[in-house]
Amino acid sequence: MYLFSFIILGIFILNMIFSIILVFLERKDPVTAWAWILVLTFLPVIGFILYIAFGQNITRKKAFDTKIKKDETLYNSTLEQIGYSKDNKVNYDDKDIINYEDIINMHLNSSDSILTQNNEVEIFVDGKEKFKSLIDTLEKAKDHIHLMYYIIENDDLAKKIVDILTRKAKSGVKVRLLYDSIGSKNLNKEFFKSLIEAGGKAMPFFPSKIHSFSLRLNYRNHRKLVIVDGTYGFIGGFNIENQCIGIDEKNGYWRDTHLKITGDAVHDMQIRFLLDWRFVSDEQVNYQKRYYPKIDVDKNIGIQIVTSGPDSDEKHVRNGLLKMINSAKKYIYIQTPYFIPDKTSLECLKIAAISGVDVKIMIPFKSDSAFVDWSTYSYAGELLGYGAKVYVYKKGFLHAKSIVVDSSISSVGTANFDVRSFKLNFEVNAFIYNKDISLKLKDIFENDLNYCKRITFDEYISRSNGMKFKESFSRLFSPIL
Repeated sequence: MYLFSFIILGIFILNMIFSIILVFLERKDPVTAWAWILVLTFLPVIGFILYIAFGQNITRKKAFDTKIKKDETLYNSTLEQIGYSKDNKVNYDDKDIINYEDIINMHLNSSDSILTQNNEVEIFVDGKEKFKSLIDTLEKAKDHIHLMYYIIENDDLAKKIVDILTRKAKSGVKVRLLYDSIGSKNLNKEFFKSLIEAGGKAMPFFPSKIHSFSLRLNYRNHRKLVIVDGTYGFIGGFNIENQCIGIDEKNGYWRDTHLKITGDAVHDMQIRFLLDWRFVSDEQVNYQKRYYPKIDVDKNIGIQIVTSGPDSDEKHVRNGLLKMINSAKKYIYIQTPYFIPDKTSLECLKIAAISGVDVKIMIPFKSDSAFVDWSTYSYAGELLGYGAKVYVYKKGFLHAKSIVVDSSISSVGTANFDVRSFKLNFEVNAFIYNKDISLKLKDIFENDLNYCKRITFDEYISRSNGMKFKESFSRLFSPIL
């Protein structure tokens, strides 16, 4: 009896300590702090474990302070070597871009994202087409291949790509591959053995000594980038796994959005890759001309490559999306697998909708987490009351992360429209200032509507009491999902 009382007292004291840490030391957002306090209070032992794995933020400053300083030095030095400067006056090749000069300046001033205009863009919405193009580009590599993926699954598609990388490494091409240790948890030490023996390099991001567990579960590298010979770049939502190129028994058709960029924007993608590579490998990769060749293309598409993550106090990608939303006069089309916006993002969408802007949000009929689905439907349903339109994609799993505004500006990348992507994950998005690309993304969205069911406000408010409870319960914890 005394032992039981001692254990209860100990749990109570631990909860108090962590609550104090949350409020006074970590200075989390109040909504997030209250969510964690609820977890610690109602799930004393489990909540303690969850907080250690997902919530504690004390080591963040220690983990990233050195990275931030080194990144700034290398980034600015590389830009200077390439010939880009924040102080250079931009002459807009496309005169319509000047309408979004405020967004361009925001990215430039807050995240040093340079606007490049010497670019061509190809859009992929089907996995087979995307990976065919990727494989063709890898096969033609002459100098170097840099890849970064959140998920590399231990399956046929990944093995095929690693086989290509191994052959290219044997031929003298410099191959560097970076994967997230949690997202790619099914990989074993033998998976990259042939690549490494051929002279290639493969590194995990934030590896854990305990399989599939890490005290840095929150700080995942969710970016997907491929750079080939400093000229061709791939960015978007597709990971390397079989389900992305076929019909998965669980998820059905995999609908995603990915870009192939040819042009100067690839230089910025290159820098971002090398910054992450240096962080995990300690390899000092300084400026080399081979990584930033002169590129001639026929198009003049304006692009900024914007990254965000826990190594920055600012939510760069989220802020860019909010500027786009606030600039809208006609419409906002959003595709995202998870819709768990923070308070500011939700309010911006509400204001846009009640202002007469056509706000359309497309989410999956069913994602890979019921708990996340309930929270997603809660936020999407709330917007219905303000005049927004919500659609669920039923052909398969919608994994696309894109937004297009007024046929003039768009963004495609790795960031979901949720708190985790806005604040906790390492993400990268391409912000595109071009009517042709925006119209193509608009057409893609409208074509996807053929496979969607619209959720009406009347349908939403008449949902069952059980569903209402699930949504309310999951929403309490949405700031920490």
